[in-house]
Amino acid sequence: MRPKCIAQTNDVCGEAATWDATRGLLYWCDINRFLLHMLDPETGALKTIPFDEPVTAISLTDRDGWLLIALGSCLILFNPDTEAREDLANGMLLDWPELRFNDGRSDPSGAFWIGSMGNNVGPQGEALPAQDGKGTLYRYRAGTKLEAIETGIGIPNTVCWAPDGETFYFGDTLKNEISACPRSPATGDIGAGKPFFAGFERGLPDGSAMDSKGYLWNCRYGGRCIVRIAPTGDVDRIIDLPVENVTTCTFGGPNLKTLFITTAGAEKAGIEPLAGGLFALDVDTSGLKENVFSIE
Repeated sequence: MRPKCIAQTNDVCGEAATWDATRGLLYWCDINRFLLHMLDPETGALKTIPFDEPVTAISLTDRDGWLLIALGSCLILFNPDTEAREDLANGMLLDWPELRFNDGRSDPSGAFWIGSMGNNVGPQGEALPAQDGKGTLYRYRAGTKLEAIETGIGIPNTVCWAPDGETFYFGDTLKNEISACPRSPATGDIGAGKPFFAGFERGLPDGSAMDSKGYLWNCRYGGRCIVRIAPTGDVDRIIDLPVENVTTCTFGGPNLKTLFITTAGAEKAGIEPLAGGLFALDVDTSGLKENVFSIE
C-alpha cells in the first residue's frame, strides 16, 4: 500500500511522531508553529494545543496521562487532557535562544536522550539559517542534570535503539550520516559510534523508527521517501511519499503495524497540496513500543 494522508494539519515542520498504545492516540508537533497535536486515528478526533515556543520532541512517561515535552528551551511534563504543566528540574538549555532542543526519545532504561542545535526558528516561527557544529547530544535522568554525551553536532536527528538494547542509532542531518553506537543494557551507557548509514543520495536523514526485526526506518528530508535499513547498513526497501520533506515516523495501531509519518510543508504551500500532513502506511512488520521516561 501507499502512504495515505490521514490529517492535513499544514504543519510547517511536523515532527516527533509518538504512539500511545494505552490510549490509542498519536502525538506529534509542529516546531515552527509551536503546536502539539493529538489524534485518535479510529475516530479522526484531533486536538491541537499551542505553546509559546517551539515544541520539538515528545515522550510517554510512567505517570498516567502525562508526557515529557521538549520545548526549544527546556524539558517539561505536560498533561494534554488538562493542559497542566510542570517544569523538570535542571531541564533548561542554558544557551537558549542561541541554541534549541531538537529530536529526542526515551531509552529502554527510562532516560531521555535529546540533541541540541543552533536555533533555526525565530521568535515568530520564521526560519533562520542552519548552523553546523553547535549541537550536543544529552542524556537526562529525572532529578539529575543534562549530561553531555557528544558535541560538535549539526542537526541531531534519529534517536533509536535496537530491539536487544545493545545498539544506539543517532544521526546528524548536516553530515548525511547515521551512526551506530555500542550500548550497555545494564548501565545505559554508549560507546564511540561508527558510521552506519551515510551518503545516501535521496535527501538527508531526519527522524527514524525501529521495527521488531532490528530494521531502521529513516525519514529523508528533501528525499520524498522513507528508507528501511537492515542491521548491516544495507538498503532493504524505499517507500516513496508524495511530498518532499519527510520528517519522523513511529509504529502504532493495534498491532504496531501502522507506520505514522510526519512531514514538513515549509516553502511548499501551493506546490504540494499534502505537504505538512500526517500520513499512515500499513506494513507487514510490527514496530517496537515507545519507551517510557521514568519520572520517579
